[in-house]
Amino acid sequence: MSILGSEAKISLRVYPNATRNEVIGFAEGVLRVKISAPPVKDKANRELLAFLSQLLGISQGALTITKGYTSRNKTIAVNGLSQEELLKRLLHS
Repeated sequence: MSILGSEAKISLRVYPNATRNEVIGFAEGVLRVKISAPPVKDKANRELLAFLSQLLGISQGALTITKGYTSRNKTIAVNGLSQEELLKRLLHS
């Protein structure tokens, strides 16, 4: 089985306007992330995707917000990583 065709999903709770970008923790299947950008004109979403791509070591193009585009609760699809690899990278970052 090729990993290239795989797609993992992660549920997030985003806290915009933080002092810095950071992962707060993982609870009840939801990753909690602080983002420094304000939730205005898509700034927080762009900052979130940039932060996650850096954290996971993948390109921003591999990340897609599939649910909750205008909400604090989001689902992100990660192209090219298995669910197991995604969790491993998040928990060891």
